Amino acid sequence: MAGKKRITGIDIGTTKVCTVITEVSEGNTPEIVGVGMSRCTGVKRGAVVDVKRTVEAVRNSVEEAEKMAGVKVHDAYVGVSGSHIQCVSSPAVIAVSRSHDEICNSDVDRLMDQARAVSIPSDRRTIHLLPLEFAVDDQEGVIDPVGMSGMRLEADVLIITAAETSARNIEKCVEQAGVEVNELVLESYAGSQIVLESDERDLGVVLVDIGGGTTDVTIFGGGCIRYTSSVGLGGDNITSDIAIGLRTPLSDAETLKVHHGYAISSLAPTNTQIDVPGIGGRADREISQQVLCSIIESRAAEILELAYQEANRSGLLDMLGGGVVITGGTADLQGLPELTEAVFEMPVKVGIPRTVGGLTDSVRTPRSVTGVGLALYGWEREGTSVLRMRSMARGGAKMQKIGNWFRNVVDSF
Repeated sequence: MAGKKRITGIDIGTTKVCTVITEVSEGNTPEIVGVGMSRCTGVKRGAVVDVKRTVEAVRNSVEEAEKMAGVKVHDAYVGVSGSHIQCVSSPAVIAVSRSHDEICNSDVDRLMDQARAVSIPSDRRTIHLLPLEFAVDDQEGVIDPVGMSGMRLEADVLIITAAETSARNIEKCVEQAGVEVNELVLESYAGSQIVLESDERDLGVVLVDIGGGTTDVTIFGGGCIRYTSSVGLGGDNITSDIAIGLRTPLSDAETLKVHHGYAISSLAPTNTQIDVPGIGGRADREISQQVLCSIIESRAAEILELAYQEANRSGLLDMLGGGVVITGGTADLQGLPELTEAVFEMPVKVGIPRTVGGLTDSVRTPRSVTGVGLALYGWEREGTSVLRMRSMARGGAKMQKIGNWFRNVVDSF
């Protein structure tokens, strides 16, 4: 593997840490060579609440990926999400001062610097500066102004910020695990690059990422991100409701949700009984599967209703032609697309990684979206245009091995 460039993404979630190592040799395209996943109990709603546990989870995940890839991870692109994420739009305008009036990259950089000058509280950190659209003189709707002639360059820029303490705690955990943080990346932004088609971005789409502790709502339109927000509920809340309602341990509640759960109780088989383990040595008992699913439906509907309210707050819902894309570990729940469609009154699909070659079907799951997206975001940042590479490297024994391993690990969470 000598001489090959590698990019790593680390997704630190409420329930797990996922590390994805990708590599490419000159003239080729990126492919996944290592994946590591570890349980995480040190993060709640996107914020670190136990440094020691989070560091251990990151270290275990990275070591697992390193072992599979046969390489050492030195740095990574790390995801950030949660209710502390905020966004604000900032207009910016500059004069193009050269004699030939041709806009170049340095002009765009100056424009971004001006947008950055908007007053941001000292306890906030800017994560992304994302131009919504440019205008050159009187011409609006410009996608890329570089190379155009003009005297005046304008843009509306979306500034995404994170709480400084939350961002620093995530960095601290990764660094204490022995990995340098290249950049903190909004998880939904990274994941969108591998689950959304270009026509969805253009027409407008809502990306709903339902994780363990949070549900991130991100709206795209006109080819770029327009709005992002977060709901402080996720799949763990469904599991907790099952545990309380059925008086069963959390681990068994998760198993019941994954193997017998439906987001719409009427979709569950009728007259089907399932075993529910008791707590503290108490005897197991049988319940109707539809009782389980009614508990799931109640909480899932609440999460989606709150997600809808966040999306509606953007004022963009009436202009979205691409519908809704759901992703995250909870997106695998049976009946969730149908429930989402009922809440949003839009067509819904489940988002899975689509732009990385060599992935087997078992790896291409909603749970892996963020980790893969972070790695591919790194390739974009470092000059490899992954999104334009449609002809990816074919599979092979190594990728089949990764796929089999990933399927077994996912089944255990």
